[in-house]
Amino acid sequence: MMSATPESPRMFESDFIDFFSRIPWFAVPIIYVPMIIALFAYGVAGYHIGLIAAAGLFAAGFLVWTLTEYWLHRTVFHWTPKTSWGPRFHFLMHGVHHDYVNDRLRLVMPPAASLALAAFFMPTYWLLLGPLSLPFFAGKTAGYLSYDMIHYYTHHGKPRSAWMKKLRAHHMNHHHNKEGRKYGVSSTMWDHVFRTF
Repeated sequence: MMSATPESPRMFESDFIDFFSRIPWFAVPIIYVPMIIALFAYGVAGYHIGLIAAAGLFAAGFLVWTLTEYWLHRTVFHWTPKTSWGPRFHFLMHGVHHDYVNDRLRLVMPPAASLALAAFFMPTYWLLLGPLSLPFFAGKTAGYLSYDMIHYYTHHGKPRSAWMKKLRAHHMNHHHNKEGRKYGVSSTMWDHVFRTF
């Protein structure tokens, strides 16, 4: 059982809940790669969506994820409600990551939370797009997966490519500046668009 350490402090009184607040990075691709493949393949084979159209929908979903990532990080993750429970809310949502930046087990979102969000959003996309939501959501899920993997790698990997070195510098600058900027993790595009670069 993964337990609290100075690098990975206890967040919840319940041992059961605290256990599930920690997740090794490799659990995310184990869960989401089959889901991405299944959504895309079912859209193409089950609903006869053409491969080019499905690829376009996949790319659109991936792009929508990059904006979702930026927006969530800039607003929800860095929001501290002005209430008695506000500081605790912020700590649970994202503050723990800023306070314990080297915690290897809290760099990717626990599947209990990410799967709950997927279970909410997938039916919403189905209502909007019907069967076209399958390759679209596959792309959005792939965007989420790349975000989680890049986030982990920027903290604990040894980037060799110029692109990854730039992403790492961008994210580390976010951690160490007090000016409210550099919210993109897997992409810096929206920081340029919304002038938070």
